[in-house]
Amino acid sequence: MTFTNKMAVVTGAGSGIGRGMAVMLGAKGAAVAVVDIDEATATETAQIITKAGGKVRAYRADVSKAADIDAVVTAAVKDLGALDIMINNAGILDGYFNVDEMDEATFRRVIDIDLISVFLGAKRALKEMLPRGRGRIINTASVAGLNGTGGGAAYVSAKHGVVGLTRQMAVAYGARGITVNAICPGAIPTGLRPHSQALLGPGLPDMSGRGVAVNDDQIRALIPAGARGTVADIASAVCYLASDEASYINGHTMVVDGGWRAK
Repeated sequence: MTFTNKMAVVTGAGSGIGRGMAVMLGAKGAAVAVVDIDEATATETAQIITKAGGKVRAYRADVSKAADIDAVVTAAVKDLGALDIMINNAGILDGYFNVDEMDEATFRRVIDIDLISVFLGAKRALKEMLPRGRGRIINTASVAGLNGTGGGAAYVSAKHGVVGLTRQMAVAYGARGITVNAICPGAIPTGLRPHSQALLGPGLPDMSGRGVAVNDDQIRALIPAGARGTVADIASAVCYLASDEASYINGHTMVVDGGWRAK
């Protein structure tokens, strides 16, 4: 799989899974627009791609704001070329808190970042892709988008929404040359917990020890593979969905979870 002469926008690419996606796409020849709310981490990801010989630009954006998404995609097209691949990856955890434990502001903020941003990113990408009659949109969901576990009330709701939105868009735009798919990671070690805690603010109780896959004993009990996956596992799956080889895959939720869902 190569992406020479292709341009990809990756949101939430300053760290974790998003960084892995951006770096792998860059290594395979894509020009990459690295987007994150933290400009410093976006720049770090861009530097990794640059050192490997890739073409890249870093941009700061709050993906829950339409104006930010519009500005970033407009800039990326100007700087890097026509948009071929849109990866709506940015997201945060909700601390695994249930409805009775969560305030309205936290619920709304998680929905804004994890679901509304996918709508906004896809809508802006379609503006570029529909006139050209081709494109790939890939949305980061989660096993929590298919299970009632894997997150709290807000996160599970948002990720189920991402899966539903992906399927609806696949039906709506498949005949117009655009595929829309979702990736559903399982237990992948990243810095998402502390990052989410910082974004949601000091009012949210500590989430560091909460969840269903916090320690190795829980992982072995939960996941048939008996271990966590890696960022590269997710990035490889995303590169496949973005590739020409996946041209007939549309409306799919690709689960990369070591067998968690099968169990």
